[in-house]
Amino acid sequence: MKRLLIPFAFFLAASPCYADLHHTISKSTSLTVGAAATHAKRIGTSFSISGSGVDTTDGTTANTVSAGTVTSGVYTPGAIAATQDVPGAAFSFSASLTTGDTLPTSAVTTGTTPNFSDIVTTAGGTAGSLAGTITDTAITLTAGGHNTTAVGQIINEIVVK
Repeated sequence: MKRLLIPFAFFLAASPCYADLHHTISKSTSLTVGAAATHAKRIGTSFSISGSGVDTTDGTTANTVSAGTVTSGVYTPGAIAATQDVPGAAFSFSASLTTGDTLPTSAVTTGTTPNFSDIVTTAGGTAGSLAGTITDTAITLTAGGHNTTAVGQIINEIVVK
């Protein structure tokens, strides 16, 4: 009986356990107050004319469309008259004009906006009561004024190898 007990004693003895355990807690908060910004884009002039069953004139020459003029970077079409080819017959005539922005004569002063058609402006942020605190178990973020952001995070990482 003793002989059988000796081999089983090795199985009953506790063997050591080897493991690497790594625990990390990271906490962060980011509070941002945005700056004022303006994005302005100058639009150009576009002009189109089309038709069928009509004759055009610029006032002096038949079947002509005036070249127009450009002043301060803005195109102005010349006078155009259209007459029906055959009175009483079907016809179509269309003219479209989008007047562009004039070229600025000097650089824009900081804080002012140029007189352009496509403008996006964002007001500068105000901190107000913007705040953030992080404890071991909670994130508390308090909203500020306009154009502000508050972000908080807790990362709890456990690695067992």
